[in-house]
Amino acid sequence: MYISPLYMMTKKTLYILPLLAILSGCGVLQSAIKSTFPYTATLTIPRSSAVGDELSVTGTASSFDQSIKKSGTNADQVSEVRVISAKLQSRDPSDFNIGNLVSAKVYLSKAGGKDEVLVASRTDITPGVGNSLVLDIENSASLDELIRDPKVQVKLVYKLHNHINQNTSVRVVLSLSANPGGK
Repeated sequence: MYISPLYMMTKKTLYILPLLAILSGCGVLQSAIKSTFPYTATLTIPRSSAVGDELSVTGTASSFDQSIKKSGTNADQVSEVRVISAKLQSRDPSDFNIGNLVSAKVYLSKAGGKDEVLVASRTDITPGVGNSLVLDIENSASLDELIRDPKVQVKLVYKLHNHINQNTSVRVVLSLSANPGGK
């Protein structure tokens, strides 16, 4: 009797999905997931931004782990959540020079800007840095309660060196660490 590889893969998937659903309640798995998949947000710096003024743009952060649970978060069983790395990347245009920024500060908050926390910054951006920049992290504050919110917001506070000729999209990438435990 011939059994197709597609049938076997489908059968395995049917066993794996319930297992993942059961394990998703486990703090060890949740902390591994939270520590593996970064939070990202794509933000648009408008071309009308004034040079030399401190301005801000806000967007909703997203991560793969948000799609695991219906509530939008699987963070109930994690604790000691902190940012371990932060990066700013050009998206559109992809060759936008991040060096057009004098400074950048990244804040995380709950929906509506509640409980805002500084998580990364850079105040000495050199003009020729290119299309990607690693930010200095600020990880003294625990983000446990904040990341339980299904609509975590990212705010970029920036100051421009030079006028930009078009709206520019930048991507904020925040990698987190988390330990098992929590509520």
